[in-house]
Amino acid sequence: MVNPATGEIVARVPSGTAADVDRAVAAATAALPHWAATGVEERAAVVRRISEGLQNRAEEIATTITAEMGAPITLSRHAQAVFPVEVAASIAALAADFPWTEQIGNSLVVREPIGVVGAITPWNFPLQQIVSKLAPALLAGNTMVLKPSEIAPLTAGILAEVAAEAGLPAGVFNVVHGTGPVVGEAIAAHPGIDMVSFTGSTRVGKRISAVAAETVKRVALELGGKSANVILDDADLAQAVPLGVAMAFTNGGQVCGAWPRMLVPASRHDEIVELAVAAAAGYTVGDPADEATRIGPMASEAQRRRVDGYIERGIADGATLAFGGPGRPDGLPTGAYARPTIFANVAPDAVIAQEEIFGPVLTIIPYDGDDQAVEIANNTTYGLTGAVFGGEERALAIARRLRTGQVDINGAPWNPLAPFGGYKQSGNGREFGRYGLEEFLETKSIQR
Repeated sequence: MVNPATGEIVARVPSGTAADVDRAVAAATAALPHWAATGVEERAAVVRRISEGLQNRAEEIATTITAEMGAPITLSRHAQAVFPVEVAASIAALAADFPWTEQIGNSLVVREPIGVVGAITPWNFPLQQIVSKLAPALLAGNTMVLKPSEIAPLTAGILAEVAAEAGLPAGVFNVVHGTGPVVGEAIAAHPGIDMVSFTGSTRVGKRISAVAAETVKRVALELGGKSANVILDDADLAQAVPLGVAMAFTNGGQVCGAWPRMLVPASRHDEIVELAVAAAAGYTVGDPADEATRIGPMASEAQRRRVDGYIERGIADGATLAFGGPGRPDGLPTGAYARPTIFANVAPDAVIAQEEIFGPVLTIIPYDGDDQAVEIANNTTYGLTGAVFGGEERALAIARRLRTGQVDINGAPWNPLAPFGGYKQSGNGREFGRYGLEEFLETKSIQR
């Protein structure tokens, strides 16, 4: 794997095969009975110790993620390394109050581990996405076979070390490096795997669903997004616009839950564009190891070319280029750098307003009236996240009408216990909190 800022090789990992998946599944299957029979309190204690172990290695994790996928070091320290710690701790805390058993009439309803879980995770938040699956899977009593992204695989190794030090028995957590077409395909197809949990593109999610259907295994998918940030005419623009830009540009826009579509009242379009451009000017692009950098390189040269292609498409289709544009930023002739870009007067059905770009590209779309804002917001194949800014009751009414799995009102803070997941082609299933734990459990009823 290479550092996308320099093109230099950072590390080498094995290129796994289907035979490696077979061995990992055998280890997970052998470890399952003992781990499933381990008391919930002890499983929770292990997950809690994993959280603590990740906290102890936070700086190493942050610098590793910056090197392997280009996240600015400040983001790596304050989000990439912090979120997994918070998620694991919040999952461990569920153990005591979760309804593991329930009496319904003459039936005892029991929630049991689903078995061996296959996890396939992406490169944009490499450790966070693994822990979001591993922590609830372990608490539920499952074992796991993980394929981390081949673009950003290194924190999976750190996590495996932390898990072993936390007392996780051998065979419960198994890492197989490799590519999607080889290792990912083998995991999805394997008859010894009872569930696949995948985060990544909708295209790959469809393939996993098709392959997994042959063995009728459970599939949980957290896929793409093209989320809308609806700014109402009574919103506080000084808050809404800079935060909207931040949520389009954070991590270089390589966030499935980003807000790449800013829907604005037509009467205030030009004013909002001015504010957005002013905010965008503060996003320094450069060396991700520099604490002054706010946007690092794209995770790979292929991703940079993809983003550049969308920017060129937006110009060709007649959107107004308000900031940025195609090509590398000035002073950065090498590295996978893209220019943060804002398009104004974007048609709701334009390619750049419909397809997931996964880069620092914000499209500003004018609307007339609340009904049209909702119509535009819902008019994509995706439905992962979204936002509304405006008067509290009106914003809540709009949020209820959005066909999306999570909506933030007026910049509300992240809640690691709230369910996260998508409608439509943004996937199925939920992560985080009680809802994320339930994904990894089977339900049995015993009549007596």
